[in-house]
Amino acid sequence: MSNLSKNYIAGDWVAGPSSIANINPSDTNDIIGQYAQASSAQLDDALNSAQIAQRQWAATGLEQRQAVLMKIGEEMMARSAELGELLAREEGKPVAEGKGEVYRAGQFFTYYAAEVLRQSGDTADSVRPNIEVDVRREPMGTVAIISPWNFPTATASWKIAPALAFGNAVIWKPANLTPASAVALAEIISRQDIPKGLFNLVMGSGGSIGQALVESSKVHAISFTGSYDVGRQIASAAAQNLTKFQLELGSKNPLVVMDDADIDVAVAAATGGAFGSTGQKCTASSRLVVHQSIHDEFVERMTASTSALKVGHALEDGTQIGPAASAEQLTSNLDYMQLGRDEGCEVVCGGDALELATPGHYMQPALLIGGDNAMRLNREELFAPMACVIKVADYDEALSVANDTDFGLVSGIITQSLSKASHFRRNAESGCVMVNLPTAGTDYHVPFGGRKNSSFGPREQGQYAKELYTQVKTSYISSGNP
Repeated sequence: MSNLSKNYIAGDWVAGPSSIANINPSDTNDIIGQYAQASSAQLDDALNSAQIAQRQWAATGLEQRQAVLMKIGEEMMARSAELGELLAREEGKPVAEGKGEVYRAGQFFTYYAAEVLRQSGDTADSVRPNIEVDVRREPMGTVAIISPWNFPTATASWKIAPALAFGNAVIWKPANLTPASAVALAEIISRQDIPKGLFNLVMGSGGSIGQALVESSKVHAISFTGSYDVGRQIASAAAQNLTKFQLELGSKNPLVVMDDADIDVAVAAATGGAFGSTGQKCTASSRLVVHQSIHDEFVERMTASTSALKVGHALEDGTQIGPAASAEQLTSNLDYMQLGRDEGCEVVCGGDALELATPGHYMQPALLIGGDNAMRLNREELFAPMACVIKVADYDEALSVANDTDFGLVSGIITQSLSKASHFRRNAESGCVMVNLPTAGTDYHVPFGGRKNSSFGPREQGQYAKELYTQVKTSYISSGNP
């Protein structure tokens, strides 16, 4: 087994006791490779080496740390075409999106390289005479990072980069569905001038390696992106050791389209937000909340836009919708289509599995109408190229429907009214709000996260990331009597 299929533990590439096949969802005859699964003993090796390496890294000069992150980011951006193609091949998103994801992931590293040099604290005078107060941030220690398959490089990068920037060691357990992208990123990091054991790639199942990782008393912070149910399990495990944790979980994002909306903007935002990345993203707008006065026109235009999307092999030119990432995901998608029909929705286009030139997990993007917020279809996260239109009478009902969800990651509104946009921005119960934009698409230098069951703990990205990856120390210094 080559290094390109192994785990990276304590500074060495090591095989595991077993391996899994990495299958291309665009062509299930294409086996990308066999990827090692770590043992519990190897996880212990990673945890033990991380403790030693972290202390060395925290004592490393800021300029060296900055240079390491900059080199990682620059290489990722320079190789974004190559690594983006690999990502698309194993995950199924169109290759243009794969290349863009890798490039953006590189930008996370260069951004946090700059943050290394911006680290500063606060000073104050004590309420007692001749005493000064120094407040600064220090690393947490060893950080466990558990990342998902839908953005295998970007999500991991926006966790790993700040963890390293602020002086921590990293144990990374990626999703088993996308091991090639994980190994590619780990290989770049492994060649940097860092202590052995500072960064570890430990591949394995969530139930074994993931669970053991979050239960370890040698982990000082946990960052997880995944499902709500798994997030609850991680929270319970972390609580046993009082481990600091951050959870990014599910969503059910609404896009509100008002009667004064620019219909071209509305259709473009809804199409991109609902079907980009094959709908397999936490920012997807699967609920389209549309004012009754423009409902029929919107549905007609949205049907045409949805039907025109090209479904195909992720690496083919012109593909806009790739396959579902796995057979299990496709089955879930089709089950939700049947649920929508059973609950009384009308399918105006799409929703069927497709057979193309290569065997893959293909499905036509689907638009449903006649939905309401009581339906399971409109309460549960789909992770599918599906959107349901919910008709409302006015703005007040639209806002109420938008907020009537257990989740609260992103919400959006399409309107030409400044007053409606301002009111929605202030009253939408979500962590991110988009005005005249798709619900998807966030920047790396500002905070990202949600409310309710979508998120728990500190925000990700931007300077807000330091809330997870650092801890505050307050020092009192006496200058003695004058």
